[in-house]
Amino acid sequence: MDALDRVVKPKTKRAKRFLEKREPKLSENIKNAMLIKGGNANSTVTQVLRDVYALKKPYGILYKKSHHVPCGILVPQPGMEPMPGTHAMEPIAVEAQSKPPDYQEFFSKKSDCSLFMFGSHNKKRPNNLVIGRMYDYHVLDMIELGIEKFVSLKDIKNSKCPEGTKPMLIFAGDDFDVTEDYRRLKSLLIDFFRGPTVSNIRLAGLEYVLHFTALNGKIYFRSYKLLLKKSGCRTPRIELEEMGPSLDLVLRRTHLASDDLYKLSMKMPKALKPKKKKNISHDTFGTTYGRIHMQKQDLSKLQTRKMKGLKKRPAERKAEDEENKSKRIKKN
Repeated sequence: MDALDRVVKPKTKRAKRFLEKREPKLSENIKNAMLIKGGNANSTVTQVLRDVYALKKPYGILYKKSHHVPCGILVPQPGMEPMPGTHAMEPIAVEAQSKPPDYQEFFSKKSDCSLFMFGSHNKKRPNNLVIGRMYDYHVLDMIELGIEKFVSLKDIKNSKCPEGTKPMLIFAGDDFDVTEDYRRLKSLLIDFFRGPTVSNIRLAGLEYVLHFTALNGKIYFRSYKLLLKKSGCRTPRIELEEMGPSLDLVLRRTHLASDDLYKLSMKMPKALKPKKKKNISHDTFGTTYGRIHMQKQDLSKLQTRKMKGLKKRPAERKAEDEENKSKRIKKN
């Protein structure tokens, strides 16, 4: 059994608090990401990982050491020879006893990260990025992207946003809504860059934008700083200044979860599901309608405004009394 899979009983209060933080919760913690550099990563891939880490701070872990494993994604168990030709995007058909543990799953348990980005470079797939997420410390889905053009944070000489700033995410292009691979990539990028969940937002807190454009089989990733200028009225004039990093990406391979597993990973606890309110409906414009149940009303007994002209004459009263009397006799 792996050391990280054993049931550990805490011996100190500090260890007990540490294990309680990792227990399942109704409102989960902010998703952390680990950024791993392969043993054959070049300077471009290394700088991309550093820039993404700068955007993710403080919710990211950058592994600075290169991991010299064939194709860089799996770590063999002690005493086992590394399996040549193994890769994150290629499933391995070996016996369960001899199969080495997945590299991402091992470090996901160790560092409590549910997101990962792995960078590598070789002749067949130059400037390669694998971005993925975990579910219950197992790989849920992975998408492989190729870097065609890259401009670093340090190459653009202007002021940067402070650490831990929550970005605004914009997705442009029909592919993000039509194609299944791009739809899943959009979900993965939202998970990766969304940051903490907040209840209120102030205007001055909107400091930078991450813009993703899908066009002609490529994904253009741009980062802009938001500048609030004077406009002569209460609403400021907004200008965008490119901050970096800037990437032109191409979609290569995908390893997506099945529909059943993907649905299971998105299951919401019963305690968080909104309670259904009876007799309330909404139309297409968002207008709320309520249905009220009332007893049958006799409008003849409705008290109206007392006016001299509306008073009943003695003859009318006498006729009404006789009519009511005859109704009572018939009922009996």
